[in-house]
Order: sequence, then structure tokens, then C-alpha cells
Amino acid sequence: MNEKDTEEKFLRVSAGSNAQSVGSAIAHALYETPQVKLRAVGASAVNQAVKAIAIARGYVAPRGLDLSCRPGFTTVESRDGSISAIVFTISVN
Repeated sequence: MNEKDTEEKFLRVSAGSNAQSVGSAIAHALYETPQVKLRAVGASAVNQAVKAIAIARGYVAPRGLDLSCRPGFTTVESRDGSISAIVFTISVN
């Protein structure tokens, strides 16, 4: 197994992300996999991520699905060094 195989896949959310687009991406990903992870760096990005999760919940509700969300921290390497990011693990109940 090489390094790419062990890397986790995230939907990256930035301050400029469209919450409805991210919400739609979350919903579509959850139809294919049982769990999706979002990564957000900065307060504005976290705000967009939380809005996207609420929007995604509305998208999956007509199919009888409900979402749960577990927030956590991770470290992201950048050219300025290591920075903290919030990771939201979203799963279907």
C-alpha cells in the first residue's frame, strides 16, 4: 500500500465555498458511502461547513435518512507550517 492509499479523502470547505453546493455534494456522497468527512480551516470555513451540513440534512430527509455529525481536529501541512483544521465526520443514522 502506498502513501496515497492511506490518505483520507475529505471534502475541503473554504470561506468562499457555496454552502448549498457543499450540502449537495455531502448528500450525493452519502448515497454512495456511509460516511463523509469535511475539512475546514478558519472560522468562516467552519461556518460554511456547518451550514452545508444543515442543508445536506434537508436534502436526505425525504429519503428517510437522518445525519449525525462528529467534529474533531486535524493538522494540515502548509508552506507556513502546520495549521489546525476542524474535521466533521458525517454519517447516516
